[in-house]
Parts: sequence; C-alpha cells; structure tokens
Amino acid sequence: MISFFINLYRLLAATVYGLRRDDEFRALMVLLVLLLVGGALFYWEVEGWSVLDAIYFCVMTMSTVGYGDLAPTSPFSKIFTIVFTILSIGIFAAVVSKVVQLILERKKARSQIRAKSDGTR
Repeated sequence: MISFFINLYRLLAATVYGLRRDDEFRALMVLLVLLLVGGALFYWEVEGWSVLDAIYFCVMTMSTVGYGDLAPTSPFSKIFTIVFTILSIGIFAAVVSKVVQLILERKKARSQIRAKSDGTR
C-alpha cells in the first residue's frame, strides 16, 4: 500500500512539474481534457448516461481497458465512438509517455544534484 502512495505522489509531482514547465505536456493535457469533456458531454446528451457513467466510459475507452459494461446504442453514437477511440488512445498514450519522460527527467536531475553535492564535500 505504501508503494501505491509513493507512485501516486510521483505521478502527481510529475504532472504538476509538467504543467508548470513543459509546453508540450500542457498542450497534450488540454487535448486530453477537451476529449474527455467533449466525449462525456456527448454520451450524457445522446446516450442519456449519467455524467459519471459518461466520464467512466470515456476513460475506459481512452485507456483501452473497455470493460464492456456500457456501450453506445445508436448508429451515430457508434460512429462517434470510433472517432473518439482513434483520437483519444493516441492522445492518452502520448500523455502517459510524457509523464514517464518527466518522471525520469526529475529523477536524473535529482541524482545529478546529489552527485554534485557529494563531489564538493
């Protein structure tokens, strides 16, 4: 359980760091949030799902988990879901990749600082 909280802290720290200092990360996050909000609004309005169900479905689709407990019913919703899936999986993967890159950059910077401080003593 402790490792979960350590990794959650690392994820949040990298996200905050990326939002503050990385233009590419900010752009990816804006795209991700726009897709999530747009998709959730679509499913809420067209499918009549609750906001929570719509967000849940969008996140499960973005992350390629796709439990199958919710599914679009109308042909229009199915077409929207095809386009949403193609766009959101790519953006989601790019965000995850960027977060990993930021975590590794922060770890490397910390180790360089430690090496400098050890070398000056």
